[in-house]
Amino acid sequence: MASVRRERADSIPGAGNTRARYRRILRFAGRYLAQTWWYELVLPRIGLAGVAERTRTKRLGRFAQRFHLLAVDLGGLMIKVGQFMSSRLDILPPEITKELEGLQDEVPPVPFPAIRALAEAELGMPLERAFAAVDETPVAAASLGQAHRAWLAPLDAAETGMDQVIFKVQRPGIDKIVDVDLAALRKVAGWLSRVRLVSDRVDMPALIKEFASTSLEEIDYLHEATSAERFAADFAGDDRMAVPAVVWERTTRRVLTLEDVTAIKITDAAALRAAGIDPAEVAPAFATVMFDQLFTNGFFHADPHPGNIFVTPAAHGAGGRPWKLTFIDFGMMGEVSTGTRRGLRKLLIAAASRDGKGLVDAMRDMGVLMPSAETTELERAMVQLFARFGGMGFAELRDVDPREFRDFAMQFGDMVRSLPVQLPENFLLIIRAMSLTSGVCSALDPQFNVWDSIEPYAAQLLREEGGNVVSDAAKQAMEMAGVVWRLPKRIDGILTQLEDGTLSVAIPSIDRRIDRLERTARRAVSALLFGALLVAGSRLRADDIVFGTVVLVASIIPLMHTLFSGRRS
Repeated sequence: MASVRRERADSIPGAGNTRARYRRILRFAGRYLAQTWWYELVLPRIGLAGVAERTRTKRLGRFAQRFHLLAVDLGGLMIKVGQFMSSRLDILPPEITKELEGLQDEVPPVPFPAIRALAEAELGMPLERAFAAVDETPVAAASLGQAHRAWLAPLDAAETGMDQVIFKVQRPGIDKIVDVDLAALRKVAGWLSRVRLVSDRVDMPALIKEFASTSLEEIDYLHEATSAERFAADFAGDDRMAVPAVVWERTTRRVLTLEDVTAIKITDAAALRAAGIDPAEVAPAFATVMFDQLFTNGFFHADPHPGNIFVTPAAHGAGGRPWKLTFIDFGMMGEVSTGTRRGLRKLLIAAASRDGKGLVDAMRDMGVLMPSAETTELERAMVQLFARFGGMGFAELRDVDPREFRDFAMQFGDMVRSLPVQLPENFLLIIRAMSLTSGVCSALDPQFNVWDSIEPYAAQLLREEGGNVVSDAAKQAMEMAGVVWRLPKRIDGILTQLEDGTLSVAIPSIDRRIDRLERTARRAVSALLFGALLVAGSRLRADDIVFGTVVLVASIIPLMHTLFSGRRS
C-alpha cells in the first residue's frame, strides 16, 4: 500500500520524485547505522575500543554535517527530525546539536507564484479579493509552510478589529512528501527495533507513531487554528502571555490567517535591552509559563524555539506588566493526560528536593518504568547523581571534568540499559518542549540555572498537593495493614520449608556476576583466536591466495562467537 502511494505521488507537482527521496533517506540511515554498529559494537568486542573512542568526535561531526545537508536539500520532515536532534542537548553530543542548530531557520522559500496558486485554489478567490495587499517576500519559510504579511480589506478589518495579518500557506505537495518521509522513518524504526540495545530501551514503532500523528496534525491548519484558540482560552486574563487571533474567514486546511503580533524575538538580547527589558528577567518568566502549560494546564506548546516566541513591550501608559510573552505557530501542540501530569508534578518535586527514590517512583507512576523493573540500583544511582551534580546549571556542568560523567556512565550504564522502559503518550513532545525551553533560557542568560526556577515552582506544587497528604497517609496505612495481616502466614510457610529442608537461598547479583565473568572469559579467548587467524590469513594470502583466504574466512567463526555469545537468550 505504501509503495502504491509513493508511485502515485511521483506525478504530483511539488512532490518531486518521491521514490528517489524514499531510497535516499534509507541509504543515508543504513550507511550510518552500519558504521555505528561497526565502531560502537564490533570494535569494542574485539579489543579495539580505543579506535572507536579516538574517532568518535570526528565521526559524529561528519554525520551531523551530512545530515544537515540532506535535511536542507530534502526539506519536509527531515527538517523536523534535525530540529528535534538539535534540541536534545541532554543525550546528544555537542558535535551533533551545534551543527543542526541552524535548521531552525535555514529553509529556502518557495517562489511566490506557487504560493499564490495554492492559496487561491484553497480560498476560492484571487488574492486581490481576499486581501487588500500581500507582501510577496516571506516573513518566514519553515519546513512545512511559508508565511507572508498581508493587509485585510477595510470592511474585513472593521469586522475583525485587525488590519495587518500573517498569511500562512502550506508548501505545495507537502502532504505527499510527509507521507513518504513517514514511510522511510517507519522503515528505519523497524531496523532499530531489531537492535537489542535499542529495543530494550525504546519502543521505536510507538515513537514513530507519535511523531507521525504530530506531523499530520501540523499540516492541518484547521487543527492549528483550533489549537490557537484553545491555548488562548487556557491563558485568558493572564497578563504574562498573548496569543494571535484567528481570521476564520481566510482560513482553510492549507491556508491560515492570523493576527500579526510580530515583536522582539525572545533571544534578541540587544533589541530587548534597547526596549528596556532585561533578558535575565525574561528567562525565568518563560520557564514558569512553560511549567504551567506542562504541569498545570496539560495543553502545551511543543515547539517553543526562538522563532515562535516574541517579547511584546506594553503600550506606553498601560498599567500592569511592562512586557508579555507572545506565542505563535500552534501546529505542534501536546496534551498531557491526568495520570502523566500527576507523575510529572511528582517528578518535578522530587528533582527540586534531590529525592532519588521519589524521582524513580514518579517515573514508575508515569509509566516510563514497567511494573516489573527492579529499581534498587536505579534509586542508588539517582541519589549519587543528585549528590554530585544536583543544583548545577548548564554553565557549571560544562566545567565538570568529562571523565566524571564517563565514570558515572560506566558505573551505572549496564543497569540503566537493562531496565524495561517505555515512553508514555506525548512524552516525546514533553522532552522536546523542555529541551527547547532550557535552550532558550540559557541563550537569554548564560548563567541561568533551571533549579532556580524549579525550586519555587515545586514549592508551590507542594502547597497545592497538601490536600492530598491525608489521603496518601490513609492509603499507606491500608497497605501496611495488609502486610501485617499476611505476615503470620508467610512466617509459617518459611518455618515449614526450614523443617522440610526445602528452603533455598539465591543471591541473584552474585550469580549474574559469575555468569558475566564466564562469558567474558570465553569471548576473550575467541577474540584472541580471531586476531591470530586474521593476522595469519593476511600474511599467508601474500604467498598462497587460496589457503590465506580460507584462513581469513575461518576467522569469522570466533568473531561471531565474540560478538554474540554475550547475548542473553
